[in-house]
Amino acid sequence: MTLALGCIADDYTGASDLANTLTRAGLRTVQTIGVPADDLKLPDVDAVVVSLKSRSIEAGLAVSRSRAAEKWLRGRGASHVLFKICSTFDSTDAGNIGPVMDALRADCGEAIVLVTPAFPETGRTVYQGNLFVGAVPLNESPLKDHPLNPMHDSNLVRVLARQSNTQIGLVDLATLARGADAVRARLADLSGKGIGAAIIDAVFDRDLETIGLVAAGHRLSVGASGIGLGLARALVSTGRVKPAAASSEQGAAVGGQVACLAGSCSQATLQQIANAERVMPVLHLDTQRILTGTGEAQRALDWARPRLADGPVLIASSATPADVAALQARHGRDAAGHAIEQTMADIAESLVKSGVQRLIVAGGETSGAVVDRLEIPGFLVGAEIAAGVPVLRTVGYAGGDMLLALKSGNFGGAEFFSDAMRLMR
Repeated sequence: MTLALGCIADDYTGASDLANTLTRAGLRTVQTIGVPADDLKLPDVDAVVVSLKSRSIEAGLAVSRSRAAEKWLRGRGASHVLFKICSTFDSTDAGNIGPVMDALRADCGEAIVLVTPAFPETGRTVYQGNLFVGAVPLNESPLKDHPLNPMHDSNLVRVLARQSNTQIGLVDLATLARGADAVRARLADLSGKGIGAAIIDAVFDRDLETIGLVAAGHRLSVGASGIGLGLARALVSTGRVKPAAASSEQGAAVGGQVACLAGSCSQATLQQIANAERVMPVLHLDTQRILTGTGEAQRALDWARPRLADGPVLIASSATPADVAALQARHGRDAAGHAIEQTMADIAESLVKSGVQRLIVAGGETSGAVVDRLEIPGFLVGAEIAAGVPVLRTVGYAGGDMLLALKSGNFGGAEFFSDAMRLMR
């Protein structure tokens, strides 16, 4: 295998988003869960997205796992590696974006790294280094209430500088508008001043193409799926990759029972759950019972199993930001999050053993916990359910063929769960 592009994603739903984007741009892409085992048979592809669950773990562990992934990708011929982060730059002042970027930059010997979470198609833009979510700055968006990584500063130069050991510069929109050579000149100037990373503005889709052309000439970049799109288009336009026709073909039908799990507390997911209640049975878990260990997982399974024969069900641990804050205050942020994620993983594991073969999961941390518990090594990317959310077919899974959808909390339309089920056959 000789890869045109290697990618390391800091969570599973973000990895699916990126794999979907690369596939749409014409790259044959596989998403793996963790660094692949030597005996995992992968098809001949242009790009591999190695999915890690490293966004909110201890920084040193995130660094070591990311380094292992980069080593595997470089060993398969990847001259460029994209460290894929969330389009809302989810992180704390301790990391993990900065520490991982610093480590990967040192390992590959890159002088300066382009960084941008911009993806205009999904409403993420960067101007003068400030990240906007739709029409509002990041710190005024719902991300200010994120239960794990609340974002209180929209200026990414400042945010990344608090995490990184290197100085952070800016490539502004006016420079970007002058084209790739102007961006290269700006990066050379910044590098000459000892600056090791630069936030680059992007407001329009065409900006991503310029960024991709420049980034493809480096060994490392950092950003969301937008920069992945730019890189993919650069690889195709320069002839380094022969574009494959994007296909919605998912192979033979899987069938079987279908279940939905929701752990995200985003406003988008809360609305999707409310809409789902019109078309399927929905169980809202009692998070207090989860944290006191009073059999909430078993209650959920006893509720779901008799209903699955009649159609899909949805089990939700999602709650409002105020409820989450109160829960964290009583039990601690990390302890509360871990207990809920593991309960959702317990439920998923038991549902699959009971015959569920199509599984829809909302929430990055929840998706990571579920996929880890099921020990799924990788996925082939199929039809797009919503922007950034494809249908995934298992690769090398001991339990046989399954279809999954792993959705970041803020992604998808109001009828996401119904939309997913229509495409997961």
